[in-house]
Amino acid sequence: RFCLPLVLASLPTMATGEEIPSALQDSWGDFWLFRFFVNAAGYASIVVPGFLLIQYFKRRNYLETGRGVCFPVIKSCVFGSEVKSVHQEDGSLPPRAEPTESSTARQVFKLLFCAAGLQASYLTWGVLQERVMTRTYGATETDPGEKFKDSQFLVFMNRILAFTVAGLYCALTKQPRHGAPMYKYSFASLSNILSSWCQYEALKYISFPTQVLAKASKVIPVMMMGKLVSRKSYEYWEYLTAALISVGVSMFLLSSAPNRHVSTVTTFSGIILLAGYIIFDSFTSNWQDALFTYKMSPVQMMFGVNVFSCLFTVGSLLEQGALLESVRFMARHSEFTAHAVLLSVCSACGQLFIFYTINQFGAAVFTIIMTLRQAFAILLSCLIYGHTVTVVGGLGIAVVFMALFLRVYARSRMKKRSKKLPPGETPVQKV
Repeated sequence: RFCLPLVLASLPTMATGEEIPSALQDSWGDFWLFRFFVNAAGYASIVVPGFLLIQYFKRRNYLETGRGVCFPVIKSCVFGSEVKSVHQEDGSLPPRAEPTESSTARQVFKLLFCAAGLQASYLTWGVLQERVMTRTYGATETDPGEKFKDSQFLVFMNRILAFTVAGLYCALTKQPRHGAPMYKYSFASLSNILSSWCQYEALKYISFPTQVLAKASKVIPVMMMGKLVSRKSYEYWEYLTAALISVGVSMFLLSSAPNRHVSTVTTFSGIILLAGYIIFDSFTSNWQDALFTYKMSPVQMMFGVNVFSCLFTVGSLLEQGALLESVRFMARHSEFTAHAVLLSVCSACGQLFIFYTINQFGAAVFTIIMTLRQAFAILLSCLIYGHTVTVVGGLGIAVVFMALFLRVYARSRMKKRSKKLPPGETPVQKV
């Protein structure tokens, strides 16, 4: 019974930026692995009863025998309409609308608008994310201040606003008839919550540039998940670029400098959390890709996933008593309140800009914009928070982004070639 505490205590717990408060080192309640299991137990208290109810209704053949006021709700949640549509080429979004005799100037304006919206939303989101998780609030000459520790509350804030925005959008605009059973959104929702939690929590142990590079390298686990979940096959250039990304990330992580700032030290805990983020996020994208076989819009997907995200996070927070504690922290520090709200606004607006950009210009243009955003995010973080990057680390970053742009170029060439294929042939699926 003493083995587990000894193993947990042996894990490094160096944080970025400032020194970890002694309470963070001494209290099991603040250790990331303990909190992960507590959060998972909270989600299980909702998932397990839900699973048993779904099995009960299916065994009772409720779709044929059910009656009463609750029948439409249960039918929608458990059975859906089971009407599927033809799978889209990109899986996650409908085909982009071709401009109808639109002037070049107007298209350029739209492109600049999309690029500016994506850059502003996600660069601000990245800067605020690092500020909230690595710096203290309420510091004075006599008081060192306190850090906000509950990453799950930030996930809840992001999801509740995204749920509201998506709900209003669906209510005000015409959407396809929904056919997917609602419970199927819970799988993507749970993995999405866990990936976001790992992303926030990882910033306590690694630098923001390291996290950005790890996000860029998630192409590799996405391909692996695609093999396992969707049985996809890939082209040779996809394996080549994945290998280049691995080399570049390794160069960055293994580079060292004699007088390197402590915030660039990658700890074992940070690596584990990054791995968790990449695995959960890879599953989310592949599961959503499978869900798009039902006739739905991206905003409907956003709404369905965030419904369960709000349910899981608020349930877990209430069970732990952490919701009231986080609200008290907001009341004590108005600056944190502004940061948390702006963080959520940027996240929700960023998702809407993603949908609009791909609809107007396609996935290739969107990928270029977001790849540039990752490079700008590293530069901005280094300027604001003083992170240092060695020459070898800089070369690693260059290799990663060169591989990402090579993927965009190769994919666009493949799409042009696939349009020339005979009607009976289909191109190889790609991530």
